[in-house]
Amino acid sequence: MKRGRKSNGATSGSREETADEESKRHKMTDGQHGAVRRPDWANLLQDIILQVFQYLPLLDRAHASQVCRSWNQVFHMPDLWRCFEFELNQPATSYLRATHPELIKQIIKRHSNHLQYVSFKVDSSKESAEAACDILSQLVNCSLKTLGLISTARPSFMDLPKSHFISALTVVFVNSKSLSSLKIDDTPVDDPSLKVLVANNSDTLKLLKMSSCPHVSPAGILCVADQCHGLRELALNYHLLSDELLLALSSEKHVRLEHLRIDVVSENPGQTQFHAIQKSSWDAFIKHSPKVNLVMYFFLYEEEFDPFFRYETPVTHLYFGRSVSKDVLGRVGMTCPRLVELVVCANGLRPLDEELIRIAERCKQLSAIGLGECEVSCSAFVEFVKMCGGRLSQLSIMEEVLIPDQKYSLEQIHWEVSKHLGRVWFPDMMPTW
Repeated sequence: MKRGRKSNGATSGSREETADEESKRHKMTDGQHGAVRRPDWANLLQDIILQVFQYLPLLDRAHASQVCRSWNQVFHMPDLWRCFEFELNQPATSYLRATHPELIKQIIKRHSNHLQYVSFKVDSSKESAEAACDILSQLVNCSLKTLGLISTARPSFMDLPKSHFISALTVVFVNSKSLSSLKIDDTPVDDPSLKVLVANNSDTLKLLKMSSCPHVSPAGILCVADQCHGLRELALNYHLLSDELLLALSSEKHVRLEHLRIDVVSENPGQTQFHAIQKSSWDAFIKHSPKVNLVMYFFLYEEEFDPFFRYETPVTHLYFGRSVSKDVLGRVGMTCPRLVELVVCANGLRPLDEELIRIAERCKQLSAIGLGECEVSCSAFVEFVKMCGGRLSQLSIMEEVLIPDQKYSLEQIHWEVSKHLGRVWFPDMMPTW
């Protein structure tokens, strides 16, 4: 009996030990499972952290860099500083945020040799433009691939002494041996500085935007076209456009241009003389670059349109920022067979019925149109849409433009136009362009 009780006691003790061990094992397992479930952010691969940091605003990125040593290392990786936008605004005159001066110092000190894709966004103050030039003049150890100078309001770079701006810009041109994109609209860049650009970056330059640069001459832009045979996109004012430039862009050495934007601007009526481009020059240009997008913005007064649209012009995108006459729009219909997009902000009180029908007949590639302060009868508008059909992907017409007639009212035109477009359409309450 004693032996039996002893045996039972031993068995009972053994069971208790087994239960304790099992309990400990479960706790250990639960602990291990807990460790697995709890992410160890510090041990994330730096490539993953880098991709996350690239989506963060600069301030959030800086805060995140203080989490741990690994994240701080990623914050200073060269790949994170290849692309940067300097926002330069004066708090007293601008509500936009600005890049902190201390951060700018750190970037120049630690990351200037990593910068490749740089832009400057400045407000209308002269101080912000000067700050941009000061930064440019310190980028002596970097080789930029893209540079953009963006004025968010009035072009403040034009307030600087030309020599100061040119000196800062030349630093970038000389040290960047692989500059491929340059956007310097509304700046005092001049012919000699463009020669420096060409001398150091002629093999790599593919995009050049320099509208409203009054110190550049036709000879200066011609030098760029003659030497930069890889240029694919170009934006400039009409006074820089010449027959010689179009022929240079059409040479066998030059690649096919993909995009040419021309701003035709007049500030004072009657004081600007606009030259005509020969048809043979346009023909040579289109023969060499048959798929080029030719974009033209017109800000002219009515009496200044005489040199334009007198013969076939290969424009694809056409914007009239001021009032344009029925006669000019009629000539557009006759001379612009490549037209893809047309925007007319204002015309007057004479209906554009015949002009729209002519454009629909002759501009077979037209796919977008916008009409502002104009007048078109409902019948003519329906006929225009019927002729163009479903290729009109963008149809932005102010409701006030449409004049009801005996055939269609404003209520009826909605259904009729929708039927020919193959989708629901309503006139706009305000301009969308």
